[in-house]
Amino acid sequence: MRTGVFLFGGVEMDDAGAGPPAPVDRRYGPKEIWRTTERIIDMGVAADRLGFDSYWLTEHHFQYEGYEVIPNGILAGAILAERTESIRIGMAFNVVPQWHPLRLAEDFATLHNVSGGRAILGVGRGTVPREAETLGTVIGSFDNPDRAAADELNRRQFDEAMDVIRLALDSEAFSFHGQFYDIPPPGLPDRGGFVEEMTLVPRPLHPYEIWQAVTSPPTLEQVPRRGWGGVFWNNHYRFVKARWERFAEIYAAAHGRELERGEHRQLVLNIRIDDSREAAVASVRDGHDEFWKFLGPYGWSKGYMGPDGKPAPAGLIPTLEQSLEQKTWLAGTASDVAEGIAAYDEQIGLENLLLFPAMPGDRYEFVEEQLHRIADELMPLLPGP
Repeated sequence: MRTGVFLFGGVEMDDAGAGPPAPVDRRYGPKEIWRTTERIIDMGVAADRLGFDSYWLTEHHFQYEGYEVIPNGILAGAILAERTESIRIGMAFNVVPQWHPLRLAEDFATLHNVSGGRAILGVGRGTVPREAETLGTVIGSFDNPDRAAADELNRRQFDEAMDVIRLALDSEAFSFHGQFYDIPPPGLPDRGGFVEEMTLVPRPLHPYEIWQAVTSPPTLEQVPRRGWGGVFWNNHYRFVKARWERFAEIYAAAHGRELERGEHRQLVLNIRIDDSREAAVASVRDGHDEFWKFLGPYGWSKGYMGPDGKPAPAGLIPTLEQSLEQKTWLAGTASDVAEGIAAYDEQIGLENLLLFPAMPGDRYEFVEEQLHRIADELMPLLPGP
C-alpha cells in the first residue's frame, strides 16, 4: 500500500469550529499567509524523512480567509523537491481550466525533471466560482440543473486542455485546433515562414502518472476510459465500493484488460490519531466543523449517503458523528484507524491511500506530531507496498 499525505495548507486559526465567525469574515495578511506557506513546505520535508510515499498540495486562489493559500502547487513542489530525497510530489488538484494548458505542461515538466521523476500530475475541473470565473473558465455542477450549461462548458474546456497537455508532454512536435485552443494560431509568422507545429520545452525525462478527482457520474465514466488514476474522497463507504468497482468495469471495457487489485484508484481518508477514541473525536471536532462550514456550500457533501440510501443533498453540512458513521472520517487510536483502513482494504483492495491529517485551523506543530504518529504508530499496522 502506497501511503501519502494531503494537506489543504491553511492558516492556523484560534477560532475554528461550527459557530462564528463566518468564513468570509476572516482576513489574513501576507505575513501570516507566507508563514503558512513555509510551514506547508516544512511538512513535506517531514513527510519525506518519515518515509511517506507521496505528499500532495492543492491549488486555490484569492482565499484571504486563509483556508488554502497555495495558488501554485507545482512551484511550491519545486522548492520541496530541492529539500527532499525520495517522496513523490502531487497536486490534488491542478485546476486545469484555470491554466493555459501549455503553461501547465511546461511547469509540470520542470517539476518532474528537477525532482528526478517524482512529480504526479493531479488534475481537476474546479469548484470555486470566485477562482474559476476570474481565471478564465466557469463552474457548474452535475447535480445543479441551473448551472448545467456552465458544467458542460467546463467539461469541454477541461477535455481539450488535457488533450493539449498530453500532446505537449508526449510529442516531439504537435499541433491542436479545437473549440478553446488553437495551437499554433493559423498564419503565425516566424523567421520568414509560418509556424505549423509547436514543441514543449522542457518535456518530461521520466514516465509520469495522471490522477483526477472523481466526484460525479460523468467523471467516473471518463477517467478510466482515459487510462488515468481516479481519486475518491468524501464518499460513503458503500458508494466508494460501488464507484470503485464501476471504475474497474469501465477500464476493462475500454482497455481490454482487468485492473489489478486497487490499480489506478486512490482513496482519501480524513483521520485523527490520539491516545483514545474519545480524545481523537474531541481533538478533530472543531477542524471537522470548520471544514464543512467552508466547503459545504460548494456541494462537497454529495458523496454522503442520505437517509433514503441515495446521495445526500448538495447543501448538507454533516456533523462529525455523521462523518464517522459514513466512514469518511476515521478518529481514534492508531489501532482504531488501522481497523477502519483494513475494512476498506478488505472491501475494495487498497493499493493507493492518501491521508488527510490536518484540518482547517490546526497548528503546524500539531500537524507534524500527527505525521509522526501516523508514521510510527499507524503505518506499521498497514499492509506494505
